[in-house]
Amino acid sequence: MLTVAVADCILHGKEYSPGLKEYGRSYPQAGYGGMFRQWLWSDSLAPYNSFGNGSAMRVSPVGFAFSDLDVVLREAEKTATVTHNHPEGVKGAQAIAACIFLARSGEGKETVRDYVTDTFGYDLHESIESIRAWYRFDETCQGSVPQAITAFLESSDYEDAIRKAVSLGGDSDTLACMAGGIAQAFYREIPAYILAKVRETLDEDLLRIVDEFGERYRV
Repeated sequence: MLTVAVADCILHGKEYSPGLKEYGRSYPQAGYGGMFRQWLWSDSLAPYNSFGNGSAMRVSPVGFAFSDLDVVLREAEKTATVTHNHPEGVKGAQAIAACIFLARSGEGKETVRDYVTDTFGYDLHESIESIRAWYRFDETCQGSVPQAITAFLESSDYEDAIRKAVSLGGDSDTLACMAGGIAQAFYREIPAYILAKVRETLDEDLLRIVDEFGERYRV
């Protein structure tokens, strides 16, 4: 829901804080984290210093919509800091958005790996098989963003990236969301049967934003 909210804000020039509240309150059963849920139903727009992975989970539209890496990083920070203004929350969102930007710009996986390692300090050299042996539920950016990026780096196609992310267990829907955004940018194709299932799941209002965003930014 909040990924679509970010896309809507980008499309129509809306501020992120009220945009996220609008979507969250319209779809209250979407499985939000406890701190976000408290913020959602409060009267305040102030952030709450979170480093949870929600900031990275919702940021993918930024990586697709902007044509300069510095702009992508600044906009990713904007989407994060409305709630997740802790440095790790910002870093996680920026890392995922940067991966998407680099992937859709035609950069190879090693370039993506090197950029993320050098810029954000994440260790991306442990294999998925090795991670799977010890990984547990971790809803922090620092405990899930590197693993999601690794799932993409080891993947052979879009579906494989999703499957590898889910195979880690833990906060698997968020891992899949982060890995899937990068995989879509890199492989440039989502299997038709996956798209069809998603379109069955989303309502008309959400589909309208998804389709408008896809048409404008050729996603």
